[in-house]
Parts: sequence; C-alpha cells; structure tokens
Amino acid sequence: MRTIKTALLSYGMSGSVFHAPFIDLHTGFELAGSWERSKKLIQQDYPGVASYPSLDAILEDESIELVIVNTPTGTHYDFTRQVLEAGKHAVVEKAFTITADEAMELEALAKERGLKLAVFQNRRWDSDFKTVKKIVESGILGEIVEVTFSYEAYLPKLNTKAHLEEPSPAAGLIRDRGPHMIDQALFLFGYPKALFADLAIMRTGSKVNDYFELLFYYDDKRVRLKGGFLAREMAPSYIVHGKAGSFLKSRADRQEERLLAGEKPNAETWCEEPESEWGVLHAERDDKAFRERAPSEKGNYLDFYEGVYQAIVSDLPEPVTAAEGVQTMKLIEAAIESANSGGVVKL
Repeated sequence: MRTIKTALLSYGMSGSVFHAPFIDLHTGFELAGSWERSKKLIQQDYPGVASYPSLDAILEDESIELVIVNTPTGTHYDFTRQVLEAGKHAVVEKAFTITADEAMELEALAKERGLKLAVFQNRRWDSDFKTVKKIVESGILGEIVEVTFSYEAYLPKLNTKAHLEEPSPAAGLIRDRGPHMIDQALFLFGYPKALFADLAIMRTGSKVNDYFELLFYYDDKRVRLKGGFLAREMAPSYIVHGKAGSFLKSRADRQEERLLAGEKPNAETWCEEPESEWGVLHAERDDKAFRERAPSEKGNYLDFYEGVYQAIVSDLPEPVTAAEGVQTMKLIEAAIESANSGGVVKL
C-alpha cells in the first residue's frame, strides 16, 4: 500500500483535533509533522514526527507529498499557492480563500501542475448531515419545497482568537460557519438561481458579523441558512419539508466533542449518535401517514481522508473539489453584496 507523507501547517485546535488523528489512523498516510511557530506540541502527541521551523522547511522536504493548509483564512491563498508551486498536493481548511478570484487561481494552478487540491468541508461527514442526505435522497419526502439549516449556539462572549474577532476581509461568521452550511446546501441541492442575505452584529462588543441568514432561490424550492451565537434554546438544526413529508433533525454529531476530550478515532464504531438525537420523520408509507424516529447515520471524518488518499493514488476527484470551493466562495461574495445592498442578487 502506497504511503503518502503528510505535513500540517499548524498544530492548534484544527491540527490536533480535525487532521492529525485521522491522518495518523489512516494506513495510507504517514504524519510527517507540523510547522510550529512557538509552542512545540506535536511531538508530545506523536513522538518521532518533526516540528518544522518554517514553511520553507516543509516545502523543501521532497519526501512530503501532501500539505494541510490549516492556518487562518487570510493566509490560505498565499500558503496554498506556495505548496502547489512546490509540487505538493494540498488540503485547505474552510474558508477556502478570501475571494472567489483567489479560489479560481488556486484551482487553475492545481490543474496546471497536475496536483490534487481539496477543501476540508468535514461537515459533509457529520452524522446529522449524512442522515438528512439519506432521507432526502430516499425520496420519501417527495419533491423538496422548503429547507432550513441552522448552525447556532449560545456563545455571547467574544472569541479569544483575535483573527476571528478583529475586522478583516477574512473575519465574520459568514466566513467561519457560513462555508459549512453553504457547502451542505450546494452538495444536496446544487447552485441556486439567486440569493438574499442578512448579516448583522448581535453580541455586545462584537466588531464582526456574528449573525447571518441566507435565502437561496431555486425554481422549485427555497433553502434558508441561519447562523448565530445567541441561541440559548435551539430549534431543530435541519428542517426539510417535501410535498409528501417532513424531516426534523438536531445537530448532534459527537466527533468534535469526543476529539476535544482527547479520544482517538477508530475506523469501525466512530462515531454514533445517541438514540435520543434521532430525527423525526413524518411522511407516508403505503398511502398511510406515519411519524417515527429515524436512526442516524454514523459520522466519520476518516472518510474525507480516504477520499483524499484515493484522489492521489487512483487519480479520482477530490472528496471536496476546488471547483466546489469556488462555488462556495462565489456565494459568500454574493451574500455580502446582498447584505450591503439590501436586495436579491441573481447568480
């Protein structure tokens, strides 16, 4: 089995929670180490790997084939460009870039160099979204007409990470949680014809948008995406209405919670939701209405990295392609345009 030597560009929460455990678990990857600017932590968790002093040290290591660009959003374009120009494949955290033009440049560069470029939209592999996708694709709800996806929490205090709270082209909830939700909507329903967006500042002392509501217009349906930090009591995070039924589901994936607690993922039983979080399916079967709890799918971010592995060794499409990342960036730009103008933006 071919082994792909892989390096991270950061070993904070993102590197230690979302990337390193799954790279280490997958037998097709070898974790080479991480660029660490101040704290030297990766070797405590993974003895024998390297703590690289600079990006150049990683790029000059010819044995490294894949680089994970998991640094703040404002650095993504420059670092990813350097990675691709060094002849290495790349996985880039969300938000992919700051602008759609930057995203398109990186997509073109990867194609020119014959390299794989994937966007880390890991929420496609959350148990809750996988369950919603299964229900929608089963057809039991009939033609889908109205959808609401919410990603809310009660976090009234400002984040201690300055890059998330200080005004910049990369800051704001629309660029933090927005990419996850937009990607999920695109993955299920495709590109909308138009959108309307409302962006606002709700928390005391906040300087960046911390609330958004997007409305995507399709010929046959409406898809609403909501995010905010002041929801102490939350409604279902996924509400899907079709002409034959409805499905309501909480946001209940446990992967992040368990990873933050120090658990290591595994390939078999990772990661199940409790039955108490199963969604409510109200539809018809054999012309009779029924209302029941629908078992949740298993979530596993390892599937993303299996997709990356197969993309590199078998020349298959990336699990989340750069082209899909470009679409998400175009919709974020359109959302900002809509919020500024107060009108609907045609796409």
